[in-house]
Amino acid sequence: MASVVFLGTPQAAVPTLELLEDTYHVGLVITQPDRPKGRSKTPMPPPVKKFAVARGLHLQQPTNRGELAEAIQASGPFDVGVVVAYGRMLRSEVLQAPVHGLLNVHFSLLPRWRGAAPVARALMAGDTMTGVTIMKLDQGLDTGPVLTAQAIDIPESDHAGALTERLAGMGARLLIDAMPAYLSGELQPVAQSDEGATYAEKIGREDRPIPADADAASVVAKVRALAPSPAATLVIDDEPHKVYEASPTDVPVEPGTWMAIGGRPIAGFRDGAVELITLQPPGRNPQSGTDWVNGRHSDRGLVS
Repeated sequence: MASVVFLGTPQAAVPTLELLEDTYHVGLVITQPDRPKGRSKTPMPPPVKKFAVARGLHLQQPTNRGELAEAIQASGPFDVGVVVAYGRMLRSEVLQAPVHGLLNVHFSLLPRWRGAAPVARALMAGDTMTGVTIMKLDQGLDTGPVLTAQAIDIPESDHAGALTERLAGMGARLLIDAMPAYLSGELQPVAQSDEGATYAEKIGREDRPIPADADAASVVAKVRALAPSPAATLVIDDEPHKVYEASPTDVPVEPGTWMAIGGRPIAGFRDGAVELITLQPPGRNPQSGTDWVNGRHSDRGLVS
């Protein structure tokens, strides 16, 4: 049975780790250190740590690249490594540590959306198709040779959370299907083309605000791309609101304003209007647009 070192951090990495643990000997799990969460800033373990602890797997949480390399060398040797959304660039000594290198489950159809946030950037760009690519890592940014890939359509109803969950399950199965042929040498990675490459930069604070002069399609795309977290934000009557769900509408509303129509909040943008289906006022819980309207003292106002 092949020995595997696994590197991953968020919930999206757990399906792959689970299938690997059922199929191979996972000799080491590496994940990011616990991070402060919420208002209390209490350090919370990442989902991969929770799974590894529950299964009794050997776990390490290196704080720097040097510790990462030492952890793998001390726990090896390994036949192969698997990386899913670990969250850190890997040095050459790590890439070369397992006999067959490190395989990466990447949530896009490479070379489109190389980088940290492929799902969010695909949705923000209005892509109608995406997928999963299994590649062998090299020292570039998602530039390594490809073992296999699988495409899926993106339903208009999907936000980033739902799409990531689907891709995570699909990627786990795709990796497990490809692994035996790769380890035996029957499946050889094919060099990746740079033609058509795009880059999925990490989502930052500057990506969250919805400009009042945006077009309606881009507003809906941004809301989908950032839901459920960190969520797009829209300033309504001088207060920043998180917006979790929105849809385009033909209801005429003046750009830069909002109106309650049929008990539903409709915000006007440059070329059309958007219904705010689920949103969160400051200091409150997420609520439906209808409940939000019912709690207002006015049925119209400004967005900025």
